[in-house]
Amino acid sequence: MIAQRRRAHALLALALVIPAIAPAQTPDTTRKARTDSTRVRQLDPINVTATRTAREVFRTPQPVLVMDSATARRRAAYTVSDLFRLEPGVDITGTGSNQARLAIRGQRGQRILLLENGIRLNNARRQQDFGELPALSDVESLERAELVRGPASVLYGTDAIGGVVNLFTAGAPTSGPNHIGGEVGYRFSSHDRQRRPAGYVFGRLGGVGFRVSGTWRETEAYRAPAGSFGSLVLAAPVRVHETGVQDENISGELGIAVAEGHKLFARYAHYSAQHAGFGYVNPDDLGTPDDPDIRIAYPRQTFDQASVRYLASRVSSFLADRLEVTGYYQSNSRDLNLDVFVPFGSPPAAPGGGVTSISRNFTDIDTWGFRVEAARIVGGRHTLTYGVDFSRDDSFNRDSSVTTVTGFGPPQQQVSNTPPVPNAVYQTGGIFAQAAFALTDRLNTMLGARIQDVRAHTLPTEGVTAAEIRSDDQTVVGSANLLYQLTPHVALVASAGRAFRSPNLVERFFDGPTPEGSGYQVRNPDLVPETSFSVDLGLKVRTGPAYFEGFYYRGTIHNGIRIEPTGGTVGPFPAFRNVNVDKIRDEGVELLGDVRLPIGLGARASFSSHSAEDALDPNNPVGDTYSRKLAGELRYDDPSGRFWLSYGVRHQGERKDVALGAGPVGDALPAFTVHGAGAGLTFLRTGRVHHDLAVNVANLGNRLYAEFPNVSFFRPEPGRSVTVTYRLGF
Repeated sequence: MIAQRRRAHALLALALVIPAIAPAQTPDTTRKARTDSTRVRQLDPINVTATRTAREVFRTPQPVLVMDSATARRRAAYTVSDLFRLEPGVDITGTGSNQARLAIRGQRGQRILLLENGIRLNNARRQQDFGELPALSDVESLERAELVRGPASVLYGTDAIGGVVNLFTAGAPTSGPNHIGGEVGYRFSSHDRQRRPAGYVFGRLGGVGFRVSGTWRETEAYRAPAGSFGSLVLAAPVRVHETGVQDENISGELGIAVAEGHKLFARYAHYSAQHAGFGYVNPDDLGTPDDPDIRIAYPRQTFDQASVRYLASRVSSFLADRLEVTGYYQSNSRDLNLDVFVPFGSPPAAPGGGVTSISRNFTDIDTWGFRVEAARIVGGRHTLTYGVDFSRDDSFNRDSSVTTVTGFGPPQQQVSNTPPVPNAVYQTGGIFAQAAFALTDRLNTMLGARIQDVRAHTLPTEGVTAAEIRSDDQTVVGSANLLYQLTPHVALVASAGRAFRSPNLVERFFDGPTPEGSGYQVRNPDLVPETSFSVDLGLKVRTGPAYFEGFYYRGTIHNGIRIEPTGGTVGPFPAFRNVNVDKIRDEGVELLGDVRLPIGLGARASFSSHSAEDALDPNNPVGDTYSRKLAGELRYDDPSGRFWLSYGVRHQGERKDVALGAGPVGDALPAFTVHGAGAGLTFLRTGRVHHDLAVNVANLGNRLYAEFPNVSFFRPEPGRSVTVTYRLGF
């Protein structure tokens, strides 16, 4: 915690007017999940996350990305994070098969809200920099993923400062004749020896629709290639330990059309993972034997979710024309091992002396919640969406830690079984409303507001003698969006919004030695929410087979939470605590576009730039992403659906005004360029039965590189890898 990640700082780069990437942005480029098991149809690009009503992306007054199952298959995605590697404003934090997470516009962890079918997956017991795992949702069951860049707290509450990622799973059919279909498949990849059988069955029998799916996966720790990255030179490939996993996703859903325009769904999903890890390279392999050795592993994690959803699209009421009610229960259990060795160096310590900290944490979080949302069409042109949501986390923990100091005579050992975070409750509820006004045929505006109440309190905990602590906060946020169509093909967009993130249980109640063993963190239940205010100005162009979108954004985070020294000590340790001090300004440009020709040829490209500064201390670098990103993809889809080809490239530019600490790559964040290619073939098609074979090659140049958040604590990406996927549909 105390060893905070050093952040980068840069001025806004000049916007380059170039073609840019826009997956699933026009009727000619959007692909949806297979409506039968043999073909992928192109449909109008629709999203619901940005406005909570089905709306074309072109007519949505916010920057939205929509990725579908066809893209997930073409890119051989491990999790939803892999879908967005080529997209503007989006980066990856974490490594390996299991731990990759999304960062949006330089924000990550708890400043990004992760949803599945509109249900919150974020929980209050995660560290701020981490956030919840996208791997909880099976990418093989994905129908589409929607990503909103920018604030969205009006509709979704806390955590939606940097953006929202909403994962929509393929559901049970509720209409059509009785039928059964499905698919089975297998995947292998060379860099991590991945073995992944997967399959699903769906259908409709006697008026009841169903879908059952399952994926099992086992991967090993991969190797990074030899090469140079900044000042670091590796003469031979190195193992990035604890980047493999053994996990499984199982889900089932029933759907019933109880009446015309009324549907009821019941769903259960299970995820379990073993032997996952944060990833690390031995300091000896990096040529830095005096650096700390930090190992973060997750021996076990299980996640279970049960939900019931009622959809009514034909409500004859003065209050609503549409109604959606969702109730859910989630159980998230996780073991965490943190092993740290910090060498002293010699002299004065004896050779091999240092501090060894071994921590074990066992956390169980039970969550239940609901969301009630209604929509009313007013005057035939305007829409009012309003509702209420609530969720409660019950957190239970067991901890043990052993800290040993060697190198100064006999080893000195300190043992503790007191949880730094007591058992606690975290609950949040809000009331929201959003009105969309069609003022003219060309001008549309949207105004929204939310009132949120967040409360947390500790519970009796074994080993904790402190009195019960309570903490609460209330927040009001709002947003205003405008879209003006200059022509049927050109639209101007402007949006402004306020978002917030309430402190979680770790930030409010942690009290104990830090995991690194170098300090003591004192709890601060008086923290107030982080808030942000952001403005987006954009242009959208859609004409024939081409789509273009450009956005400029500027935002400021107030009361940002940072850990700082108190100036005192607790026992032998210097004391620290979380405080609301940061004022961070973010600014950037995002360009994206897509051209898709009827003959099957397509070209996509994207450009994004980002700068960040600490408004209170301009010399303190706070950027958390590369200063610029350029990516593109060429593809060919055979019009008859028999095969496809793709080639992609991504370039992240060098960043010099960044403090990387004592990391091995030097004082500057090095640039890198990586390439990838893929091909797929559909064969032996007979009726609904078909066979699909795909081959993807990642990191064609076998380049040594790391994503920005993985540079200081150096965890490079895999070398050249081949992934082969086979599917049988029926």
